[in-house]
Amino acid sequence: MDQLNQFKQRAQHELDASGLFCPEPVMMLHNVMRKAVAGERVLVIATDPSTERDIPKFCQFLGHELEEKAIVGDSYFYLLVKA
Repeated sequence: MDQLNQFKQRAQHELDASGLFCPEPVMMLHNVMRKAVAGERVLVIATDPSTERDIPKFCQFLGHELEEKAIVGDSYFYLLVKA
């Protein structure tokens, strides 16, 4: 089973920000996190390399956990846990 399917099985929410560039993925992630309940997992799929910097900083600043990340080809996958 590939990395994306493993992440999808564990996530309660999913944000596909493929094709979007900074700051859109993080702005959209704020909206998804507002809807999530503490402890729920959010899968973020992105193609913007700046998410490698932005997503960890987002988590650190707001207290969420970046549980796992993976890069497959030109896609970046992040599994976050809402604080």
